[in-house]
Amino acid sequence: MNFSLNEEQRGWQMEARKFAEEEIRPISLGRDEISDPRATFDWELIKKGSRVGFRTLAVSRKWGGHGADLVTQALVMTELARADSAISKTFSQNWKWSQLIAASCTEDQQERFLKPFLADDTYLLGSGSTEPNAGSDNRLPPKDDIKAGVQVRAERQGDEWILNGEKCFIANGSVAKLFFVRTRTNPNVGVKDGSTLFLVSKDTPGFRIGKVFNKRGWRFYQNAELIFENARVPHANLVGQVNGAAKARESDLSEFGDLELAANALGICDASVEMAMQYARTRRNGKPLGEYQLVQLKLSEMHMLTEALRSFVMRTAWERDQAVRGDKGLRDSPNAGLVMNYSQPVVQRVTGLNMEIHGPEGAMMNGGVDKLVRDAMIWTHLAGDSVQRMRSLRHLLH
Repeated sequence: MNFSLNEEQRGWQMEARKFAEEEIRPISLGRDEISDPRATFDWELIKKGSRVGFRTLAVSRKWGGHGADLVTQALVMTELARADSAISKTFSQNWKWSQLIAASCTEDQQERFLKPFLADDTYLLGSGSTEPNAGSDNRLPPKDDIKAGVQVRAERQGDEWILNGEKCFIANGSVAKLFFVRTRTNPNVGVKDGSTLFLVSKDTPGFRIGKVFNKRGWRFYQNAELIFENARVPHANLVGQVNGAAKARESDLSEFGDLELAANALGICDASVEMAMQYARTRRNGKPLGEYQLVQLKLSEMHMLTEALRSFVMRTAWERDQAVRGDKGLRDSPNAGLVMNYSQPVVQRVTGLNMEIHGPEGAMMNGGVDKLVRDAMIWTHLAGDSVQRMRSLRHLLH
């Protein structure tokens, strides 16, 4: 099995590494330290990255995007996350949703939404699923409770749907111009059979952005409330079929999914290993810190875990690419979910070891060490970790 990179993949990796070093790393800590969560965002950086191609990376060449495969996407995310995980996620958040417009939306929707997305360097995308009382049960609905899951209601009135309710913790919430919003359209059945997906523009009447959440980690990355108060959404913005939200993505084999989170975690691990190695080489305590056996053991564990995660990430990305190209045997591989599960303990262990190696400086004085730990904390709550593990297990059992 050959996992060597082709020229295009290597080219994007080098482009991302250059951008990360020259544009992201110099501002990363400064943005992280801003107390107002809305003010951490930097539009100029987004515009620069968009012009390079990081916002439209996943859109097919047919539409004027870059048509990057999953291996390339994983490489780019890892390189960007090496400099700042939250900034990397801001770009990759657009990949899965722009690809969904191209793969599963109508020609009219593609004309109205995909073309403006490609043309505007400030056009970001988001998805509204999580609610104050609906999170993991959207991904793994309990069979004995039809009321669990999405609560935002959508009711049809002529050629419009009227949306009422609230979404929370929504990615790119305060900065996106377009959202995929999952709603409940049939309250008499479970969420899997009674929810519908809509495209909702930021300027939709009755729709507004609420508070931006103040987080320990991923501070650049905007998570906000979406509030619907008799919001009027055209029927033409419905994605797929009424009550078909759970099936809206079935035709899109190139979905990045949970692999996105694992590739991002890999970038944090790379940064942590690099930081710890540099500190061990230059810090002295009678002799260079790296000559102490305890430090060597910690460094070797960090490296081992990081390389194991890299292998899992790249294999999973390769499998997804083979599935897109027609390998039916790899279409239902559970690895995209499992690699995300694996990345959580790895990224938290590696960043914790980096802090231990830095000793008191890591705990109190080194903002870079602390930021990596805080960003890694986010993985505990991402995408329902235990829920994803159960979903993967059910797939394996069947």
